Amino acid sequence: MTKRGNGEGSVFQRKEDKKWVASITLEDGKRKVFYGKTKKEVTEKLIKARSEQQQGTLVTAPEQTVAQFLSDWLENTQKDNVRSRTYERYEEIIRLHITPVLGRHQLQKLTAQHLQALYRNKRKEGLSPTTITIFHSILHNALDCAVKWNIVSRNICELVSPPRREHFEVQPLTVEQVHKLLEAARGHAMEALLSLSLATGARRGELMALKWLDVDFSTNTLQIRRTLSRIPSKLSVEKGRGFEEAEPKTKQSRRSVVIAPFAMEALKKHRVRQIEAKLKAGPA
Repeated sequence: MTKRGNGEGSVFQRKEDKKWVASITLEDGKRKVFYGKTKKEVTEKLIKARSEQQQGTLVTAPEQTVAQFLSDWLENTQKDNVRSRTYERYEEIIRLHITPVLGRHQLQKLTAQHLQALYRNKRKEGLSPTTITIFHSILHNALDCAVKWNIVSRNICELVSPPRREHFEVQPLTVEQVHKLLEAARGHAMEALLSLSLATGARRGELMALKWLDVDFSTNTLQIRRTLSRIPSKLSVEKGRGFEEAEPKTKQSRRSVVIAPFAMEALKKHRVRQIEAKLKAGPA
């Protein structure tokens, strides 16, 4: 019996259960098998497979569930390539929202209707369109990898539109509220932090990552050079720490900020308190 070439296929009926079977030879010499109740059904599947093989879109990977794929995707492509907080957020969304609904489905049989139902049900549960858009973005990113890895032939997220994001107007503090906050914070350990937040509008992680070398008291300026984020509990055990420094989110985030006099005064007082605390602690 001669060996079939790539793309060649065969159709036959099994004696034991009378099912029709079609198979096609892959580039690695292995065979992909299709089943059906009639000869016509499996022949159509074979013709489609030949066409997809010629176009380079034939799925050759073994079947797996959505839950299995997303778990592998998280561990092997995201864990070391995104910020720890981002990884934690992805893991929470997949574990709490996506896997309970879609996890049992075969990845190759996931449909646009499945995603649309997920988004619709999450809206009924009270989640915002912005949050659901994040779900859609995570799935789109993951399924892009599935396409590249030849696990699925197309990214079905491209067939689905998430809910339109709602527009929220920012409600900044009034001048009166700012004065009340500063008055309440006076003398508190967090006075400098709150003052800087009001004066600069910097992100929480940027403020928490500040060092004295970032402050120029002669020019009343502050350099934003890094950000501090909490490491998820699972990763913190692996890395042996609870927080980590990282680059700011964008190049534009690295910036020089002029500090208002009230915030600079709070910083000076904070430095004095910190020096006194260090002297009191001594070698400890």
